[in-house]
Amino acid sequence: MIGSLRGTVIDREVTLDGAPTDLTIEVSGVGYRVQTTAATSARIPADTEVLLFVHHHIREADQRLYGFLSRDDRNAFEGLLGAHGVGPSLALAVMATHSVPELARILGDDDLDALCQVPGVGKKTAQRLLVELKNSVVLPVLDGAEMISATDVLANGSTDAVADVREALSNLGYSAAEIRKAVSNLDPVEVDGADSGVLLKKALLALSAV
Repeated sequence: MIGSLRGTVIDREVTLDGAPTDLTIEVSGVGYRVQTTAATSARIPADTEVLLFVHHHIREADQRLYGFLSRDDRNAFEGLLGAHGVGPSLALAVMATHSVPELARILGDDDLDALCQVPGVGKKTAQRLLVELKNSVVLPVLDGAEMISATDVLANGSTDAVADVREALSNLGYSAAEIRKAVSNLDPVEVDGADSGVLLKKALLALSAV
C-alpha cells in the first residue's frame, strides 16, 4: 500500500479547459501517475521535487493513486470515501471545490447550498452527505495552533451563533453566496463562544467592504 511519494514532477495532464490535473512523479527511475485536483497540480512547478500524501485506491480491475499536499487533505478524502455512495471521483470533486476547513464549516452549518456547488451533487445528495459525513469524517480546522474536528464544531455553542448570523443575513436579503462569503471571513478564534450579535456586526462590516 503506497502512502506517500517523494520525487520529481516529470509530466502533468490537463483538462479540456486547460486546467492541470494528473501528475507523473518519478521516484528512483519509476514514474507514478497520481490523480489530484487542478488547484493542487497548479501549485507544483514542473521539474521540482515534491512530497505527496497518497491514497492508494484498489479495486478488482483497477488501481489508482490520489495525491495531496497535506495529511489533512488525504484524511479528508478518505473520510469522504467512507460515506455511502461516494467514490473517488466525487470525493475528489468535493476536495476540488472546498478546502478542508471550509468543508468542516459546511458540516457545522448544515450548508446545503455550499455542497450543491460540487459538480454532480444535487440537493438530495447534499442532504444525504451532510448526515453521513458528520458521522464518518473528521475534518480538522485550524484554530491558532489547535486542531479541532467537525464534531467539535458541532458540539460547541458557536455553531448556534453562526446559524443565527446566517438566518439574520438571509432575512436582510443577502444571497446565499454573500452569506457564505461573510461567514467564511469570520475569524475562527472570534467565532468560538461569541455572541451572535457581535458576529452579525462583523459579517455586515465584511459585506459592506466588498
